[in-house]
Amino acid sequence: MRELPRQLTADELAELFEGRTRLVERLAELEHPLEAAPELVRELPEEELLEALAAHPAIGAKRLPARSAGEQGGEADEATEAELARLNAEYEEKFGFRFVVCVDRRPKSAIVPILRERLERTREEELRTGVSELVAIARDRWQRQ
Repeated sequence: MRELPRQLTADELAELFEGRTRLVERLAELEHPLEAAPELVRELPEEELLEALAAHPAIGAKRLPARSAGEQGGEADEATEAELARLNAEYEEKFGFRFVVCVDRRPKSAIVPILRERLERTREEELRTGVSELVAIARDRWQRQ
């Protein structure tokens, strides 16, 4: 497992976070950006957190970047795909932002109960959880490279 880096460029961070957002730009200015990320996201305004979440692909999306497709565990049966699509839509309608979870190569069927449980939470809890998951994904990606 790779140690977390001392410095990363905005381009390198954009690869880990699925896009060049204001979060990525801020992290690129820091020493130990992946270690500093949890503290930084607690200080960012909501609009920057929403931008970072919007850059990440949806769980179960039909078109995914290669890295995300590999992480999301491949194809699922039609019922699971339909349930993920329905729950994702419900989540985005309720909270106003994309559901993000560190899949960690679990099958899509394992994500369905997590998504159901998270739909029961408050918007503030979910915003913080989603961004924490985004950071966890970036750290996992770095360590698996």
